[in-house]
Parts: sequence; C-alpha cells; structure tokens
Amino acid sequence: MKRLIQFQLICVTLGFFLATSEAVLPNEVHALRAFKEAIFDDPFLILSNWNGLDSDPCNWTGVFCSGDHVTKVILHGNNLIGPIPKEIGLLKRLKILDLGMNQLSGPIPHEIGGLVSVVKINLQSNGLTGRLPPELGNLKNLQELRLNRNKLQGTVPGANATDFASSMRGMYASNTSALGFCRASPLKVADFSFNFLEGSIPKCLEYLPRSSFQGNCIRYKDIKARDPAQCVNIASPAKPQKQGEVKHQPAEDKNRKPDLRGSKPVWILALEVVTGVMVGSIFLAAIVVAAHRCKVRPQIVIPWKKSVSDKDHTAIFIDFDLLKDVTRYSRQELEVACEDFSNIIGSSADSVVYKGTLKGGPEIAVISLCNRDENWTGYLELYFQKEVADLARLNHENIGKLLGYCIESSPLTRMLVFEYASNGTLSEHLHCEEGCQLSWTRRMTIVIGIAKGLKYLHTEIEPPFTISELNSSAIYLTEDFSPKLVDFESWKTILTRSGNSSRCISNEGAAMCIPSGSLEERHLDINGNIYGFGVLLLEIVSGRLPVGKEKGVLVNWAKDYLEEPEKAVSIVDPALKHFREEDLEAIREVVGICFGLRPRDNVNMEELCTILESKLDTSGTTELKASSLAWAELALSS
Repeated sequence: MKRLIQFQLICVTLGFFLATSEAVLPNEVHALRAFKEAIFDDPFLILSNWNGLDSDPCNWTGVFCSGDHVTKVILHGNNLIGPIPKEIGLLKRLKILDLGMNQLSGPIPHEIGGLVSVVKINLQSNGLTGRLPPELGNLKNLQELRLNRNKLQGTVPGANATDFASSMRGMYASNTSALGFCRASPLKVADFSFNFLEGSIPKCLEYLPRSSFQGNCIRYKDIKARDPAQCVNIASPAKPQKQGEVKHQPAEDKNRKPDLRGSKPVWILALEVVTGVMVGSIFLAAIVVAAHRCKVRPQIVIPWKKSVSDKDHTAIFIDFDLLKDVTRYSRQELEVACEDFSNIIGSSADSVVYKGTLKGGPEIAVISLCNRDENWTGYLELYFQKEVADLARLNHENIGKLLGYCIESSPLTRMLVFEYASNGTLSEHLHCEEGCQLSWTRRMTIVIGIAKGLKYLHTEIEPPFTISELNSSAIYLTEDFSPKLVDFESWKTILTRSGNSSRCISNEGAAMCIPSGSLEERHLDINGNIYGFGVLLLEIVSGRLPVGKEKGVLVNWAKDYLEEPEKAVSIVDPALKHFREEDLEAIREVVGICFGLRPRDNVNMEELCTILESKLDTSGTTELKASSLAWAELALSS
C-alpha cells in the first residue's frame, strides 16, 4: 500500500510538471501570433507559414526551439513593416531576438523586460520611435544590444547604483527600474548610434566605445553628434520630479494672521467687480450676434474638405530626413494655385487631379488623395512618405517631375505636386472625338520617348521603378509632343496596403507571390511594364482602344496580323495617309517580344529601346516625301 501511494505521488508530480511545461508553450505561440498580426506588410512572405492554428511554432520560418520552448526568433533583413507588440515579453525562454534591418515602427514595448533569458537583442536599422524602456535593465543575462539607426529619443536610462540607493531613502525596491542599464550586468556589445538620444551617458556605460553613441543629440567629449538643427524638433520630455520635491506651494500655516498691508479698499474691489461684469456682458452679447450671423449665412461645402475626427489615431511620424530634399507646399499655397481647388482635370474613386499655377512659378498638376482622416493610419503615412521619396528620385526628360508634396492634418491633406504637361494625355490625342490625330513621325517620336523613359526607370536607377498602370492615360505630352510618364495611379499602391490580397508574377523565370501594392511588387513587375509597353505600341500605331466595343481586346485582334509580316499593314490607323513600312516592321518585332510571341530570354527595356532607336525614322522624311509627291501630282494635273 505504501508503494502504491508513492507511485501515485510520483504520477501526480510528473503530471503537474508536464502540465506546467505545456502551459508555457501556448503563451509563446500567442506572442508569435501577436507579432504576425502586428506586421502590416511582409513583402517576402517570410511569415507565410506562421499558421495561427498550429500549436507548434518550431517549424515556422525564423523560429528556433529547444525542447518545448522558443529560444530564437531571427527575422533579420526582411523589410517587415509594423510595430513590436507588447506580447513579445511572453517569450520567457528566448535567447536571441533579431529583428534588425526591417522597417518596424513605433516604440519598443516596456514588456521587453520580460525576456528574462535573452542574451542578444538586435533591433538595428528600423524606424523605432519613443524612449528607451528602462525595463531593459531587467535583462540580467543580456550581453549584446543593438539599437542603432532608429529614431529613438530621450535619454539613455541609467544611474549610478550608489547615488540612486542614497536617494531612495527607504523607498521600496520596485522603483529600482530607474537604474536602467546600470542595474543589469555590463553589456559586452551595445550600439545606440544614429538615433536622437540626448542627455548624458550613464557612468555604467562609459566603458563602451564612443562610436556606440555617435550620431545622436548627445554632446559629450569626443562623440560626433548630430547637427543641432536636427535635434531642435525633438521634444524634450518634462524633467522628472526629484525624490522629496513638492510640485505645489507649501500650505499656509493656519495660525498665521493674514497680511493686510497689501489689501485693497472695499470700494476698489466693488468697482473691479462691476467693471468685470459689464465687460463680460458685452463679450457675451458679441458672441450671440456672431453666432446668429453664422446661422443665417449659407455654407459652402467642398466635398473633400472633411472635418477632423475626434478619434484617437495611431501616432503619425513625419520623417523629415527622408523628405529633406523634396519641397513641401502648404495646402493654402496649392488652394490658391488651383483656384480654390475648382480646376479639376481628372478624378477617380481614389484621387482628384487639379491644374494650377504656382505664384511666379510653373504650371502644376496636383493629385489629392481621397481618404477619410479616421482611416488614415501611421502605416499609410509611412507608405505615403516612401512614395514621395521614391518619386522624388526620378529625374529624366521623359518622366513627369515631382515638384513637391503637401502634408496637413486639418483637414487631412495628402497631395503630390507634379509639373504640368500642357498638351494633355496621349489617350486624348489618339481617341478624341474631333478626329484630331498624330502624324506617323510624331507617333514614332513618342514611341522612342516612352521607351527611353522606361529604360531609365528599369535599368538606370536602383532600385528600379515601374509605372503602376502603364497605359496611354499615364503618358502626358508637352507642347512639342514630348512624352512624360506620370504615375498618378501610385495612390492605389498606398490604399491597398491594408488589403490581404497577393498576386503571383514571373521574375526571371520563377513564379513569385507578393502582396498587392507593396513596393517590392513595383520593383519586381518589370515584365508587366514590358507587356504594357507592347499594348501601347499597338494602340499608338492602330489608333484603337486597348479594349473596344467593336474589335474587343486589341491584343487578341492584332495577333493574327502580327504573326505574318505581309498582314501587318492592316493594324495601321486608317486615319494615317502615310507611314513607313520599315518602322512598322520594327514595331512588329518589338511587340512580338513584349507579348512573348518571340524568344524573350531576360529581355529588358534597354534592348527594346536600342532596337527602336536604330530602326525608327523620326526625321519626318515620310511626310516630306509624301508632300513632295502631292505637289508633283498637283503640278502634273494642272
């Protein structure tokens, strides 16, 4: 009987142990699920196999386990976008947390102090903001900490233990978090460089190399600090109240007699009261009259000018370093330039395009995002700023130039300002009802201009840039009919950030699935632009819409004629009296490559542009010869 009881005790103890070990794992799974849910964009789909229904995360990408516990999370260099959730502190057995080289934003959660087993934390090269949590000092096993190249502010938490202990004066040890890094064991490696940290370096961290603190707002001996102008806009937190310091004034002694030496006579006090009442009455009457007038006056409502919501939003961070080389316009400037936003030249469900003229400057096209302020998040703001920076780096004669941007909060305003091309869009000239047309030579000149622009975007800048929707409406023409590629549809890449959809594209022979609207989709969808260029060539030569009521899809209609050279003449716009057959053959060759009708092993716009430039005639000899023949025929007939 005694042995049976001992056996039961062993089983109970073992069962309790197993239950305890299994109870930890759900917390770790919960922490990882929370991290995935917080990630707004995962361009490389690194978290695609993080199945929320799977109770065993040990096979998830970037997650490493020892026994039944997660010990490493390594997601370095994956361009993940989103905040670090507070649930990260539930990974009690974690040894290594490496989230460096991503685009994480927001503050470092205080709960990170719960990683009691962690040895290495790498959060470098992100967009983290806010103060350094003093709970980092709770990590007594931490040996390596990399926080460099973020946007962290405030001071480095840490005080001398002896000084702090003397100032405690009997306070409970729960306040020892104020020691910050000076509470933990000395770090072997630490890098706080290139943030916006200020104040001084705690004495317990003075052993670190000076390079660990460079590029901050810290003015300290031989440390290279940021330009003071970059530190001006950093809001300095209120100074903490010292122990024993009283914020309010000391209470007066009840037994102390009031000092009557400075008191006023009663008649003066009465006069002041009467005067105050009269002034207040006059002010109140003025308010009532003004309110009545405002009710009577009719209101002029501009649909897109929405009132500011009282909803508490995610903090919006403006990265002035990212936008430092781009001109920022005020909404008032653009409102005046665009005649109170009445000069609308284009619109869609996503945006409105206005034409305007800057005071003493050029004509402009202003594209304004249609979005409610309550739907505008910190993530959308991040993408908007990246879009501005991405467009601002483009500089080519055949690319519409971004002149600047507008960011304001009341009302919510997000605008891009482009140079204006005065001759409208290519689509308008090809398909206008008045029968206006472009000569063959002018069309060939436009073709080469478009090819040069795409060649620049695809092969001459890094990372490459592609037009979101390449069509004849995205090609604007100057006075001399020089084409300008303008990516007005870039707004859609911003608005689709919240979507969960993804699509698969072919990249160098391999299928790749990426989230719709991500910057990586733009950089990888070069083949999509090449296909769109082929459609454009057909549209320019034929004068037909890409999708028409009579002929259906232009590509399908033209394929029969493209396969046989002798039939290619049939695709030429009937409105054209003269064209050059050699040009048409070059167009047919390039279109065949764009559509994959001919071998296209790693074809790029540089090769296509070379073919077109070498074979197309833009000198106008076709029209000159035609006009000479016409004059000769006229002379003979007379």
